[in-house]
Amino acid sequence: MIRSDVLKTLIPMISDQLVVSNIGLPSQELHLLDDQPTNFYMLGTMGLSSSIGLGLALAQRAKVIAIDGDGSVLTNFGTLPTIANNPADNFILLIIDNGSYGSTGDQPTYAGMKTSLAKVAEACGCDNVVECSAEDTAAAVQAALDGDKMTIIVSKCESGNIKVPVIDMDAPVIRHRFMAEVSRRNA
Repeated sequence: MIRSDVLKTLIPMISDQLVVSNIGLPSQELHLLDDQPTNFYMLGTMGLSSSIGLGLALAQRAKVIAIDGDGSVLTNFGTLPTIANNPADNFILLIIDNGSYGSTGDQPTYAGMKTSLAKVAEACGCDNVVECSAEDTAAAVQAALDGDKMTIIVSKCESGNIKVPVIDMDAPVIRHRFMAEVSRRNA
């Protein structure tokens, strides 16, 4: 399974959740597969979906799922100790680890070599870390949604991309419709 296959398995359970999606192809794939006003697509900030997702979870009550990639987490390693030291039981970080920088040409990442992001998250102090295969990701995400504990999920999948169109909304439109959903859930 590649990242888009993993996302397809998640659509039934995340369609109505607040989702912050990683820059590039992950956001474009999610937009293509299931565009929702509850999806916040990152358009220009590599490495920050986990940080933005955590901040959102800390600021309100609804569950927040941040979908990040191994390459993005590696570019913002400070996010894992920040998450560990600022727990939010309504926060789920899903790292789709395909061992490559998928949006820029599938160059290998260190997570595809010797570096285990699950072990790094644990070493940073994250208490509830789950590493799973692509095929088991939906079950891991559902368990995290059913629980009341901050969860870091590292989903190991194959590298590869599908052809996707560019997201045709500009950043202010994405922000506005997402924030309207956040406000509605916290009214």
